[in-house]
Amino acid sequence: MTTILLFHHALGQTEGFLAFAEELRKAGHTVHTPDLYEGNVFQDLDEGVGFAKKTGFGEIMNRGAAAAEGLPADVVTAGFSLGVMPAQAFTQTRPGARGALFYHGCLPPSEFESPWPDGVPLQAHFMELDPWADEDLPVARDLVASLADGELFVYPGSGHLFADSTSADYDEKSAALLMERTLAFLERVG
Repeated sequence: MTTILLFHHALGQTEGFLAFAEELRKAGHTVHTPDLYEGNVFQDLDEGVGFAKKTGFGEIMNRGAAAAEGLPADVVTAGFSLGVMPAQAFTQTRPGARGALFYHGCLPPSEFESPWPDGVPLQAHFMELDPWADEDLPVARDLVASLADGELFVYPGSGHLFADSTSADYDEKSAALLMERTLAFLERVG
């Protein structure tokens, strides 16, 4: 099976985020879930984003890079929203990534030291009217369109963290479909 490096969103390592990781483990994957917030968990997205800003996005990236040390190069990187930032950095700057899963976020590839690596597949997931994804969804469309192996799934609704069962944005139907598509991706790239 596949080794996955999964980064949490701006609320931190919520029970819903950890349950998502556990579902991947139950499917036979090895999942690493580094805590970029050092134990802090938030109920409100604005508070979580505020904590990330106070901590510093550079520090968040450094914590993500430190979490990747010692892992094999051929992992699948994955991130929820804020966690896409270190996941995408890992994918683009560390040779050998097996694939990437972006949930609710995407940055322009030009934000990182190197372009998107040839042959590395990407799967991205968004809700169509998510106000937090106004900038990210068009970027994801462009990135996926530029890849030989890229998939973008857009779900109906306006929730942001719709795959986290403890988030106010949770959507059971869309979350189940996202997980089904994630597992199919992991089987394909594994």
